[in-house]
Amino acid sequence: MIVITAPTGNIGRHLLTRLLESAPAAGEELRVIVRDPARLPDAARGRVEVITGSHGDAEVVDRAFQGADAVFWLVPPDASLAPEDAWSGFTRPAAKALAAHGVGHVVGVSALGRGTPLAGRAGLVTASLAMDDLLAGSGVAYRALANPSFFENLLEETASIRERGVFTDTVDADRKAPLVAVADIAAVAAGLLLDRSWTGTGSVPVLGPQDLSPNDLARIMTEQLGHPVRYERQPLDELYATLLGHGLNEAFAQGVIDMKRAKDEGLDAGVPRTPVTAGTSTFEHWCAQTLKPAVLF
Repeated sequence: MIVITAPTGNIGRHLLTRLLESAPAAGEELRVIVRDPARLPDAARGRVEVITGSHGDAEVVDRAFQGADAVFWLVPPDASLAPEDAWSGFTRPAAKALAAHGVGHVVGVSALGRGTPLAGRAGLVTASLAMDDLLAGSGVAYRALANPSFFENLLEETASIRERGVFTDTVDADRKAPLVAVADIAAVAAGLLLDRSWTGTGSVPVLGPQDLSPNDLARIMTEQLGHPVRYERQPLDELYATLLGHGLNEAFAQGVIDMKRAKDEGLDAGVPRTPVTAGTSTFEHWCAQTLKPAVLF
């Protein structure tokens, strides 16, 4: 029995699709925790057991983890809370339920940066790494999917790309760093959930095929979209003010700023890219398949 949290989210929906295809042949049953079962894909209906509710709720995870062998864990960030509460606070009931029900394996969505000088002052990333420690301390075999920023973050800027030919971030325009598609994260998660021969605790980097700078992204988007796209670097203080204006918790907003600063200082750099960690989705392919339809609708 594999339990999937956040099955309708960016990563979870790709994972659910993969496991619907591959789990039956492996003799695995699927259970999902979801707030709104109506959002599940039609292909899942009648093929997965549904636990309705939030996986931050102690009663919900107690029911969901009963008889489970493996869990995919993803925390939906709550910008109304401080980062520690948004990640570890949300996860504490699950850690207790994992131990109580003797769940063997957990795969969690986390971030790059562990073991670096920046890990302790990287805002949301620091909170995510603390969540990993909490889950690892529950007695399960645990693998943290150590991710960089996602290609999909650019979908938040489709209007600006369409209307102004501009996307923004806070890092140096020539700062190369790994970037990954959520489909590649889901693929690694599926592999770990189905083949549970691994033991202990550790991280699995999911890096994408190549390091890219904002200027690289602008060039590729220009080629794929057929009109000029350029990068504008946003000052951190301006971003902070914007986040507060959108109603984010002050500590959460500061966590975003600290994470952005750490990434600009090389938080995501230094992890070797191997055939295991590289992933297959190139930015060119992702632009053609995902960004272009969104921008040019």
